[in-house]
Amino acid sequence: MAPLNRAVLVVGVDSSTQSVKVVIRNALTGDLVRSGRATHPSGTEVDPELWWVALQEAIKSAGGLGDVAGISIGGQQHGMVVLDEDGEIIRPALLWNDTRSAQAAADLNDEYERLHSGESISNAVGSRLVAAFTASKVRWLAENEPDNAKRIAAIALPHDWLSWKLSGSKELSDLFTDRSDASGTGYFDPVTSQYRRDILALALRDDRDIILPKVLGPFEIAAKTSSGVAIGVGCGDNAGAALGVSALAGDVVVSLGTSGTAFSLSKTPTHDKRGYVAGFDDATGNYLPLVCTLNAARILDAGAKMLGLSLDEFGERALVAEPGAGGLTLLPYFEGERTPDRPDATGVLTGLSLTNSTPENLARAMIEGMLCGLVDAVSQLEIEGVAVSRILIIGGAAKNPAIGPIASSLFGKPVYLPQDGEYVADGAARQIAWALQGSEPMWDRSAITEIQSEPATFVVKRYLSLVQKTESW
Repeated sequence: MAPLNRAVLVVGVDSSTQSVKVVIRNALTGDLVRSGRATHPSGTEVDPELWWVALQEAIKSAGGLGDVAGISIGGQQHGMVVLDEDGEIIRPALLWNDTRSAQAAADLNDEYERLHSGESISNAVGSRLVAAFTASKVRWLAENEPDNAKRIAAIALPHDWLSWKLSGSKELSDLFTDRSDASGTGYFDPVTSQYRRDILALALRDDRDIILPKVLGPFEIAAKTSSGVAIGVGCGDNAGAALGVSALAGDVVVSLGTSGTAFSLSKTPTHDKRGYVAGFDDATGNYLPLVCTLNAARILDAGAKMLGLSLDEFGERALVAEPGAGGLTLLPYFEGERTPDRPDATGVLTGLSLTNSTPENLARAMIEGMLCGLVDAVSQLEIEGVAVSRILIIGGAAKNPAIGPIASSLFGKPVYLPQDGEYVADGAARQIAWALQGSEPMWDRSAITEIQSEPATFVVKRYLSLVQKTESW
């Protein structure tokens, strides 16, 4: 590849649960040239065509693709897009946060172990299955909508399908993906980079030769649009965020979006049979051990709504309260939970008294509860051998004024807030720039804020005690 010049522009896309964001950056410097966005419908199942409409709207609001050299799409992981032999969508896509497939996940874990003399499925695919994984949703479909299951000719993930639509192809054989997103299906081996079709057949209860997206290298040009714009292979959202924030070995990234995630770059894979750490791949050819919680930014949304405050006002109220919120502890399982695996759980608030029932304590307890789940997530990564040197906090909720100070107190060490950005879209843009020039783009990501507060790790201990107490509820 020839070196890029300063005029070359690249597009990165983040097709997330709630919206689609588009950034257009200078491929050489990483400077933001323009951007756009559009909203996605709410819910845990969505017609993929609405993602496509939103992507077109976001691209248009960003000034279009007329002057760009390449585009790459990062997308929400796990979602199941099922296509018939004509490439038509069979039913709305089931998203990662649809917990109807929880029992299907448990059944698949058990069935695999029985078939393999007690061996955990995590040895095969890096992760113990939970409701979020595509394999779990395939089993749910086979059990609950058998007629739809029989029509399946191909299964794609959200970013796979959008990239395919962008290419203009009608051929199912032209579907493509990358290791990072494929590693979240539950039927892909992140070490060998091969699909485990035996697990897919087990999930579908059918050994038909279903078409799955080709798994390409991280910096390949996968296709082109009708106007000749290069399309990168794309990536899963967390892998895109790691690339966008330029995470280094020893960095643990805590991302506060619709879900909460804690992940780290690793040269070696993980296989956590306990089910806490998912053994994913990253977007560069390495690994991305990750812990995911279902409840993150929307806990702040719920708290602000309850108190009739803006999000910033909610955070400011939380900072008025003392660490520990006067004895209040929140278990933030508002939509069930993924880690620990409690899909049917609900939120729990304990410790209420006449003296601590204040807006300030409630705001603090909600933020502490949400963050304590991520503190526990980082500790689970450490149990699996992940080294932690820095904790980087990103995502929409990281902009709240209370997040940095409260997170530092709970982790008991400094936390770092990178400069504001659309990290998944930035990572996708960096990926296509890398593909076009054949070497890593050295974009400046030096602007970072260190925040250090007095440790308040007793709050985490109290939170974990509540987790244990409610285990049988």
